[in-house]
Amino acid sequence: MGTRRIRAQELAALLGYWSAGRGPLYLLLAGRLRRLVDEGALPTGTGLPPDRALAAALAVGRTTVVEAYEVLRREGRIERRQGSGTRVAAAVPVPSVTSEDTTNPSFLQLLDPPAGTIVLSCAAPEEPPPEVALAYASLHLDGGLGLGYRPAGLPRLREALAERYRAAGVPTSPSQILVTTGGQQALSLLTELLVAPGDDVLVEAPTYSGALDLFRKAGAVLRPVARGSAELDVGEAVRVLEERRPSLAYLVANHHNPTGAVLPPLAARRLVEAAEAAGVPLIDDGVTADLALHDRPVPRPLSAYGEVIEVGSLSKVVWGGMRVGWLRAREELVARLARLKAVHDLGSDVPSQLAAVRILDDYEAVRSRRVKELSARHDLLRAELARSLPSWDFPPVEGGQTLWVRLPQGDAASFAQVAIRHGVALLPGGAIDAAGGSSDHLRLPFTGIPERIQESVRRLAEAWRVYEASPRLSSGAVALSAVVV
Repeated sequence: MGTRRIRAQELAALLGYWSAGRGPLYLLLAGRLRRLVDEGALPTGTGLPPDRALAAALAVGRTTVVEAYEVLRREGRIERRQGSGTRVAAAVPVPSVTSEDTTNPSFLQLLDPPAGTIVLSCAAPEEPPPEVALAYASLHLDGGLGLGYRPAGLPRLREALAERYRAAGVPTSPSQILVTTGGQQALSLLTELLVAPGDDVLVEAPTYSGALDLFRKAGAVLRPVARGSAELDVGEAVRVLEERRPSLAYLVANHHNPTGAVLPPLAARRLVEAAEAAGVPLIDDGVTADLALHDRPVPRPLSAYGEVIEVGSLSKVVWGGMRVGWLRAREELVARLARLKAVHDLGSDVPSQLAAVRILDDYEAVRSRRVKELSARHDLLRAELARSLPSWDFPPVEGGQTLWVRLPQGDAASFAQVAIRHGVALLPGGAIDAAGGSSDHLRLPFTGIPERIQESVRRLAEAWRVYEASPRLSSGAVALSAVVV
């Protein structure tokens, strides 16, 4: 029998969008807990949080948790004993949760989308541009494609991507490009090859949640370095590189996810030189790098300053459904990664790669239209927040798809629990900050159509009024952050 006790913050993350449904809150909570027990995410013997702690993490009354626990006790799924707390009862063995499972709010939304809810936990184009349909319609599966298994990617796509780096001032050959099934697979392959359990990995705090999932799955020890709305703490990053010599350093240098900030050239050069001197592989995640808003120039990639592994994707500029990503690295590293990719999937989808070649021919037109749309939606979201939630802090961003919003009081994770009951799914800052900070921040995307942006702010304002009036906030109760583990 297991003896692990799960913290309230951990369980809140596992519960996900538990209250996005109809019926009494205690029955919705009991239903989600029942599912976690039956699926093995809460194995036999797991100690559950005390009533008050879980109620605080979920921003509900203690009675809701007590009644939900009572439902499960009557069903025989949990045991409650005076002095020893609440535990998952002995039952028919089921597979337990593994390190491969995710509590990432963005990924949970994709796996289990809440009905009737405006989802603001995932930032991406909501529909493909017309160029996608045109590119697929014009496909010609001509000779030279052979069996279709190309672990490193189609030569013509590798050449097109290499040309894009050359145009940015980074000499690149096609043999330095590996085509992947989205940027997430590029990060996954790099992590699998370069990170072993117990290895240090330098990350920004906050950063992209999907990368944190991968590093944690690999058993890495995360070494977070603060990055606010202005810039990365480069001095601290250099210290970590020099003293810890991590197995990997991961950055979103340009149009940082979630803050939208751009790493200044002098800071970028200093960081790249420090990584090279320490012999640390440095990843520059450039998936959002091309989304420069309000006619700003696209920043130079980190590889313009030295040896850097670049990761890219069409998912944010074009459409995530194409699942076309890539990485640029030294030829020998690309060759090793291609062999590893062959084990995973023998190569990415050929029609999508051919369509990507066609889209790259018109890429600047697609990008320009996308950033013009995002610029207008960025301004709309800020205007709606200023009108309906003026106490929130939501500085403008240079690029990307999200605002990094600071709440004037309370805790973003507990507010997210209130917001889901008003039909809005949020990504609290604590879920993407490996340092345990950002608990007063939310990541708000401006990717939706204008009507959805306006409706989401209206619902958020309603939720905020309820949250501000809650006894636990007014009494100064201890705030809890939903740390993803």
